[in-house]
Amino acid sequence: MKPTILTSLSILVMLATQTSAQIGQPFIHDPSTIVECDGKYYTFGTGGGGLISEDGWKWHGGAVRPGGGAAPDAMKIGDRYLVAYGATGGSSNHKGAIFTMWNKTLDPNSPDFKYSEPILVATSDGYEECDAIDPGLMLDPTTGKLWMSYGTYFGYSRMVELDPKTGGLAPGAEPVDVAIACEATAPAYHDGWYYLFATHGSCCDGPNSTYNIVVGRSKNVTGPFIDNVGRSMLEGGGKLVAATEGRLIGPGHFGRIIVEPGIEKMSLHYEADLDQGGRSVLAIRPLLWKNGWPVAGENIKAGTYVIQSERRGYALELAVDMVRMPVARWFNRSTDEPIKPVDTQKLEDVIGDWPSGNIDARIGDYMSRPHQKWNITPAPDSSGYLGAPYYKIVIEGTNRALAATADGKVITVPEFTGAPEQLWMIDQLTDGTYRIMPKQVPNSNEKLALISFGDSTPALGKFDVNSDNSKWSFRAP
Repeated sequence: MKPTILTSLSILVMLATQTSAQIGQPFIHDPSTIVECDGKYYTFGTGGGGLISEDGWKWHGGAVRPGGGAAPDAMKIGDRYLVAYGATGGSSNHKGAIFTMWNKTLDPNSPDFKYSEPILVATSDGYEECDAIDPGLMLDPTTGKLWMSYGTYFGYSRMVELDPKTGGLAPGAEPVDVAIACEATAPAYHDGWYYLFATHGSCCDGPNSTYNIVVGRSKNVTGPFIDNVGRSMLEGGGKLVAATEGRLIGPGHFGRIIVEPGIEKMSLHYEADLDQGGRSVLAIRPLLWKNGWPVAGENIKAGTYVIQSERRGYALELAVDMVRMPVARWFNRSTDEPIKPVDTQKLEDVIGDWPSGNIDARIGDYMSRPHQKWNITPAPDSSGYLGAPYYKIVIEGTNRALAATADGKVITVPEFTGAPEQLWMIDQLTDGTYRIMPKQVPNSNEKLALISFGDSTPALGKFDVNSDNSKWSFRAP
């Protein structure tokens, strides 16, 4: 069997770029936190309307939000959806108004689709040191209380309590100043701390925008929010979470999505995607937590990797006999003898000794051999899931693909066909490691992940976020 050339360098570069943002028509500014409704994903933006995705990876227009204005946020509470938006859109006189409204569904084609009458929850008169736009919502998991932060660079950002049943102000609620020199704040709760995400820098200037996302934390939902060097967000503080990445310029408008324990995502927009004509685009990135602080993670980019089990550090490989390299005499050699480098073992040196049919996968100590090097690229059909494409995983230089089997095994098949059992979800976990999961296990509806079973056997099993058996890492070979 001869090696097959997989892609050109230009295609690999394009795919590597695509893994950092969304595909389709993800054009939006100031996106709300992404919300799932009846199997689809929705986000709303400045100016009304928004985006819809059937799979969480490929986006198109069609979301409907009345009221116009700027920088909405959205969340599900019970069996209803709450949307908050700055109706005035950040006028130059800083006279602002924020409204909330409810809907039973976000699907504009549903017979139940109808927004409630807007409820006024915040205002600014143009003279006080606050601008009532850019709302961010949080339902406190410890108390059940609903909170909204809001504000821009004109004065303070504020936090105010809302009623989770009505969407209006909670009885007796008064806004509290929580930050300055920022906008698009978003509160969140994690592991005993309240976090306030905010956007620093300048916006609305395309590739010249300097937007970046920062955070502070507090034991109190209304602050004070302090960053990692002890500076209050009321003094302009904030630890960096996300900044410009290559040709994606100016991240802003953070939204947090908890997929399941150990897997979180952050939604945002980039002020300018240079590969999309400098347009503002939606992006979804893994959200990590390191030493109590949130960090923007990365989707796997196209390339060749060693896939290592966190359990022992051993590498995923083909279950084939290792072809020995020539052994030079290593003792009693003259120090004056010229040193000649030994070539790394190449695919053509060994592929003729591999079976032509299916080959099992196993885990072994890494020896920098061809049967241990995996090429990972987004699947060519552009399908995906929330925030990422499905990936194909093949032995470098071949089309031999990693695949799941109906009996819970992991094998490699001679040719990648794009079958569901050959497509893989690769999610970065909150601790920075990865979960690897097939799109579908044949003849099964179970969600099973790649696990390290014993010392040498990879298998499919239930994902356990607390077990290193379920976690993997990637590094250059």
